[in-house]
Amino acid sequence: MMTSVDADLIRVLADPLRLRIVALLARETLCTTHLVEETGARQTNLSNHLRVLREAGVVETEPCGRYTYYKLRPDVIARLAGQFTDLAESARNAADNKRACP
Repeated sequence: MMTSVDADLIRVLADPLRLRIVALLARETLCTTHLVEETGARQTNLSNHLRVLREAGVVETEPCGRYTYYKLRPDVIARLAGQFTDLAESARNAADNKRACP
């Protein structure tokens, strides 16, 4: 069963730009400058989305000189994916279950 924490994480990932950031970070660790180039988003807008992702525990930061690199936390994504897998399995098992109307 999904918890409220997981529901919050789904809301965080529902934003198209944040989901794009996650997809990019799944391939490599990137700094804000790289993410601006890849997404075309303004730096301030991107920084706000990265803050939301960081606060949700989806990404972690790695300082490197005057730059900050962002890295995806695969364990968080895997946990959420596992819950969706469990949900799909429940739906398959319940396909023939139909509650009678009163």
